[in-house]
Amino acid sequence: MPSLIAERTEAGLNPRQEASAGVRSVSRHRRRAARWLRGSVGLVLLAVVWEVAPRAGLVDPYFVTPFSGVVEAWWELVRSGQLAEHVRASLVRSAAGFSLAVVTAIPLGAAIAWYRPVRELFTPVLEVFRNTAALAILPVFVLILGIGETSKVAIVLYACFFPILLSTISGVAAVDAQLLRSARVLGLSPVTTFRKVVFPAAVPTIFTGIRIAGASAILVLIAAEMIGATAGLGYFINYAQYNFLIPQMYAAIITTSAIGLAVNYTLVAIERRLSRWRA
Repeated sequence: MPSLIAERTEAGLNPRQEASAGVRSVSRHRRRAARWLRGSVGLVLLAVVWEVAPRAGLVDPYFVTPFSGVVEAWWELVRSGQLAEHVRASLVRSAAGFSLAVVTAIPLGAAIAWYRPVRELFTPVLEVFRNTAALAILPVFVLILGIGETSKVAIVLYACFFPILLSTISGVAAVDAQLLRSARVLGLSPVTTFRKVVFPAAVPTIFTGIRIAGASAILVLIAAEMIGATAGLGYFINYAQYNFLIPQMYAAIITTSAIGLAVNYTLVAIERRLSRWRA
């Protein structure tokens, strides 16, 4: 049982095991450093191509600004505080919708997978809504909730809800039956079984949906901000495009990508911490 196994492994190691663990740790860090180095080389090559292609006339430099020009525009936006204002607006909306999706989808998904009556009650309704794209019903959210913050948070909640819900259902339903039998043999109550056995075993699958939802929170919000907003990265990208502020537009796009990467790596780190019992 995952959480019980983790408690046992914290009891201590003999010197030989400690030495072996140290070697594995060093090897793991070296592999991680090598991966980061290869990824960095790829990003540097992309930046070089972006810089050279406009200057060599391969693309129109007016519409594809050289990378150095984009960096200069990004720095000016940072210095003026304009970029921070739009980033703050987008992050608040994304975090609110994403957090609401996590705290609602995980309990509901666990209940659907764990209790047959709940599954039979909610599955037909959820099947209808999960096959409806978030951006397709964005006008409905705007009509009902207005063009203010509520509709934007609601569309992010909707977009994030179903990846988390489905991954939770899949993770809870796929728990090894041997673990459940062992829990019954040990006399664990259903609540304790779920808390100590089922949920820890389902965490990796649940986090797959959470990571998908984390990306959706940014992407859907950017699209929603392009339709009706006075602040946010989506609004600024749209504004820069219409006013032919091409370097500023690319700077905002790069910022959006950086935020997406930061969210993904943060969720991966949380998943690893919650899944320390895994080999």
